[in-house]
Amino acid sequence: MPTLSPFLSAFAVIAVVIGLRLLVLPLLDPRKWYWRALLLSGSILLAWRYVAWRFTETLAPLGLTPDGILSWGFAILEALTVVSSSFAFLILTRTKERTTEADRHAGWWLPRPPPRVDVFIPTYDEQIEVLERTVVGAKAIEYPAFRVFILDDGGRAWLRDFCAEHGVGYITRTHKSHAKAGNINNALRLRARDADRPDFVAIFDADFVPHLNFIERTLALFHEPTVGLVQTPQHFFNSDPIQHNLGIGAAYPDDQRHFFDNVQPSRDAWGIAACSGTSSMLRAHAVEEIGGVPTESVTEDFLLTLRLSEHGWRTVYLNEALSEGLAAEGLPEYMTQRGRWCLGMMQIVRNVYNPFGHNNLKLIDRVSVLDSFLYWTTAFSFRLAGVVCPLLYWWTGIMVVNATAINVISYYAPYYLALMATLNWISKRLFTPILNDVTQLIVAWPIARAGALGLLTKGPHKFAVTAKGGDRAKIIIQWRLMAPFIILLALSVGGLIVPLTTDFVFNTAGTAGDGVVVVMFWTIYNILVLSVAIAVCIDRPRYNRPQRQIVEPITLTVDGRAQRGWIVNLGPGGARVSGPVGLATGATGTLTLPLVGDVETTVAAPTNDGYRLIFAVTPLQRAQIIERLHTASGAPGADSGDLGRMLHELARAMAD
Repeated sequence: MPTLSPFLSAFAVIAVVIGLRLLVLPLLDPRKWYWRALLLSGSILLAWRYVAWRFTETLAPLGLTPDGILSWGFAILEALTVVSSSFAFLILTRTKERTTEADRHAGWWLPRPPPRVDVFIPTYDEQIEVLERTVVGAKAIEYPAFRVFILDDGGRAWLRDFCAEHGVGYITRTHKSHAKAGNINNALRLRARDADRPDFVAIFDADFVPHLNFIERTLALFHEPTVGLVQTPQHFFNSDPIQHNLGIGAAYPDDQRHFFDNVQPSRDAWGIAACSGTSSMLRAHAVEEIGGVPTESVTEDFLLTLRLSEHGWRTVYLNEALSEGLAAEGLPEYMTQRGRWCLGMMQIVRNVYNPFGHNNLKLIDRVSVLDSFLYWTTAFSFRLAGVVCPLLYWWTGIMVVNATAINVISYYAPYYLALMATLNWISKRLFTPILNDVTQLIVAWPIARAGALGLLTKGPHKFAVTAKGGDRAKIIIQWRLMAPFIILLALSVGGLIVPLTTDFVFNTAGTAGDGVVVVMFWTIYNILVLSVAIAVCIDRPRYNRPQRQIVEPITLTVDGRAQRGWIVNLGPGGARVSGPVGLATGATGTLTLPLVGDVETTVAAPTNDGYRLIFAVTPLQRAQIIERLHTASGAPGADSGDLGRMLHELARAMAD
């Protein structure tokens, strides 16, 4: 049966990849560099095998024709994504954890007095509910020699009064130049003149809360005098819009987990860990030596890393959950934030540190810049092109990828399966088909636009601060963001249906032999991705903000009758409890909370298994609740993917 041999050969390669994933990878330690190097190298080889096939067997003749231009253009973009992946995989071959080092060098300054530390909280327009968490958490840090300062670029009188009430410093300025970087530099200059000037400065965004041991743990890594900055990961106590709108926050980690849990430790192993803005500690002398926090980019954090390295200072990474923050809650804010990150990277490459230009960057720092540049310029553009290209065949007859199904199985399937198996082995199952593509597609256009703006124009470029807080209790359909996905979905579905039902005049696809099967399955996959992307564009209510899920026994006393039960959600202003029965809406009483005591409460409404309560707390009790929710050790949110639970939660969200 000679016609079966190509299929058998193709599926044999796939079987080998799947077999390695199921039988071998569970036995290997992903912390060992040699296993990482072996598997990542294998994935890279399969990727370049696929690229070689694409350029030799799947393209239209090179020429100034629509087929030639689009076919070669898409292939070049795809090859650039493989170049980007190759750099990323090279970096991922090594990893470094510094927890043992931090343990070993805790208190390195003894018997001398502890270093003086300032905690800076830059703010512009955040609301009181956001700032209160951060201030309460910062004040609760367990360290003997630190001060907390709010850096207010909004010049708000009520915030000055709030700082005085809570005993924290307040710094503002008349000229608001250079945004966050300028705000921090102003505070550094002012504090450098004081008698108690800091030796180190911790930076927290206004929506990030430090844990009790933040200073103690990060200071331990400054035992080496060449360390200028210690970065820690960002963790989030709420779901981002993709997690929340799909209802999968407990099973699908936020989209930054791979960077902070895997990429940053690998970058640290190569000496190119990057500052991420918040939850970092700076050596004051190092920042003074380089002239302050750089202001040439809206992503001053990455630029600060490069400037420090240029002057001989190291940035290191402590992969411990030492803070937690508020992820962007609405989809527009989420997209704006990612676009700003891309814009900042393009400003660095264009105006400051071209990886191929004349500057003082070390070779490994040039690789770091090039890796980041390639990621922002290729991954998201390719995702957008991947949705558009099948439509070119259905509606114009242009075949961008002219390949048979058997060749796709032979070349693309092993590469893709090896890629997913290796990345999930390294990252605790953070990569899920469809959802990862949705995450990239949602932000593809704003990132592509920001990339072009930052790379092709000198600036200055205006950018929007990511809005946090506010009323999120209503369903908001983001029609403007959803419309392109609806159009692409309609064209994709139409591309499958119209050729089967009519000789519609605009459909000139005709036939393409076995290649049409490839385009058909490509289109079906895009339909799934676009359908989920449309669902993500419906911002679901966040009723319990700023409550968090916490389960522990409580006693609720109403009308003199005490009932035992369980707290389910807890926040500074209220809670949801299960267990008590027979309570009337509006009834008052006390809720006995562990470590807080008796809190005056009112029954707001019944729930399926209990009641929703509203608190009347004292200022001390409110601070105690915030500390309980946000300052304890540990990482909030999911840190690994669970496909079974994800499907269950997704089905439940759709049912709701």
